[in-house]
Amino acid sequence: MDFFELAAHRRSLRKFTDQKVTQDVIEKILKTTLLAPSSKNTHSSRFMVIENREALQAIADMRDSGSAFVADAPLAIIVAGDKDLTDLWVDNASISATFLQLAVEAAGLGSCWVHINGRPHCKTDASQGTAEDYLRSKLDIPENWGLLCAVAIGYSPYDSVKPHPETDDYEKIVFVK
Repeated sequence: MDFFELAAHRRSLRKFTDQKVTQDVIEKILKTTLLAPSSKNTHSSRFMVIENREALQAIADMRDSGSAFVADAPLAIIVAGDKDLTDLWVDNASISATFLQLAVEAAGLGSCWVHINGRPHCKTDASQGTAEDYLRSKLDIPENWGLLCAVAIGYSPYDSVKPHPETDDYEKIVFVK
């Protein structure tokens, strides 16, 4: 599958089989992710690889909506940035998270990005803090790491992927010649 087919095939996957992701596959995905470009070559992105059931449950519980499915994933990777290296850690981590999801797809697995940065723990009660605060209370995360997202990863239970709907998105593009 070439890059264009890979990009067209990738979907957010929120259901996974029980099949464990092998260490070899995890390392291949991470090596590719570490190739992501970064501002001024700072390589400020950081990663926490999580296979532990209690830690996966903490990610699932970090928000009151949109993250529960992580509890059933065999693997999640928290994508963060070293705030001491650059103020552009969010941008760098976003690029890394995109590389991560494409590497996961190339390895024959599926993934789904779950936002952490700036998201509330509870949408209706801001006094409960943020998703990041919640994760910091449950996981040993370095203080200088800003948390961008968690990427749930695993094998798809589906035989095929729905094609993207046909759309005419050219109104989103402006050509300047």
